[in-house]
Amino acid sequence: MRKGPVKMAEAPTTGRYYELKRRYDELKRMLLERQHEILAEVKGKIHDIRVEGSEKGHEVLERGETSEVDIQEDIEFALIQMKAETLQKINEALDRLEEGTYGHCFECGEEIAQPRLRALPFAVRCKDCEEAREMAQQRDRILARRHRDLFHL
Repeated sequence: MRKGPVKMAEAPTTGRYYELKRRYDELKRMLLERQHEILAEVKGKIHDIRVEGSEKGHEVLERGETSEVDIQEDIEFALIQMKAETLQKINEALDRLEEGTYGHCFECGEEIAQPRLRALPFAVRCKDCEEAREMAQQRDRILARRHRDLFHL
């Protein structure tokens, strides 16, 4: 039996085809809805920043107020940047959906569980592979810290 993704064009015209088509349609709808939500949030934040900027243009702020405003603006910018990165991941997920590789783990090739895709629609690894990756990264950070500490005594 074939493992990994099955492209829509390769699927036989059986119940499996209709199951794949239904899943494809559901996943595409979910990704496009999430994309639309994030775009609306980013546009709203940009609009708010522009409005606030035009209102503040004539204000004279004291030093403490200026630093608070700068911090708030940095936070707003970071949030917009995070949303833009999420949009990029969603666009990549839409590309994988069209290619027929969406919903399959980059590591093991198995299907990613539907609840995981609903929660994180741009997931590229199944839960087990993602946990293994995170544990390896954590181990690498600990080893790097120990190495740094040994040579900086």
